[in-house]
Amino acid sequence: MLVQVGPLIPALRRYARALLRDRVAADDLVQDCLERAVSHWHQRRDGSVRAWLFSILHNLAVTQFRQATARGRHMPIDDAGERELVSAAAQEHRLIYRDVLKKLARLPEEQRAVLLLVAVEDLSYADAAGVLKIPVGTVMSRLSRARERLLQEMEGVAPGNVVALRGVK
Repeated sequence: MLVQVGPLIPALRRYARALLRDRVAADDLVQDCLERAVSHWHQRRDGSVRAWLFSILHNLAVTQFRQATARGRHMPIDDAGERELVSAAAQEHRLIYRDVLKKLARLPEEQRAVLLLVAVEDLSYADAAGVLKIPVGTVMSRLSRARERLLQEMEGVAPGNVVALRGVK
């Protein structure tokens, strides 16, 4: 089991960080995912271990999003470390990276999840559909919309503000 799961941990962490945008929470999510995978290893079906693990991670993240929406986010000031209270000087590439992450975060959750699974984690459309429990066609349409919207965000065009111009004779 460790031979199959171990190499996938960096990809799981990357996906979790992209979903949650918080390193500590993402690491906790990956740990929860791995705990669930170990405890339910006997229940897994034949197929891709990678897709199965991403399904577990995604489902746990959705559960966290729902819980956070219901109760809101709270952190007592005494629990906040220096990292949360002080911002480090950033280089230009770090600013660009943050800008891309912000624009990625503006995507609807459904589009962001598909884009991350297919474009970043290199899952096939079928595996991504299995992770998200949606049809392959839905994966393809969400991916197309996500790419288009992200491109508009990167170019500074607000979604919905694109007007097709007709030629005048």
